[in-house]
Amino acid sequence: MNWIKVLAQDELPNDGRTVVKVEERAILLLHHNNQIYAVENSCPHLKLPLKKGKITEDGAIVCPFHRSAFDLTTGNPVAWTPFPPGVGKLLGMISTEKPLSVFPTRVEEGSIWVGI
Repeated sequence: MNWIKVLAQDELPNDGRTVVKVEERAILLLHHNNQIYAVENSCPHLKLPLKKGKITEDGAIVCPFHRSAFDLTTGNPVAWTPFPPGVGKLLGMISTEKPLSVFPTRVEEGSIWVGI
């Protein structure tokens, strides 16, 4: 695994989020409940951005477009395209259910590092 320094720790306050470019990937950094998460900034369903996605109480990020939800720790789907009602199920068939890519993070010497 290659560890890459992506951001100064003080640039990502608690409940903050930002997108960084790491080896041609757009990675969404989230600081939630004193934990830093790094996930692909595109929903596996239709590759739409996740930056504005809601974080649930049980630690999932919800796609703001079709409301697919993914566990921030594992990337496993918690819900697959439940929105819009009635049509969401059809939209879910456009792309098979798949996990969100997640990346390990660490904080060292005042910087956030992501493992690729």
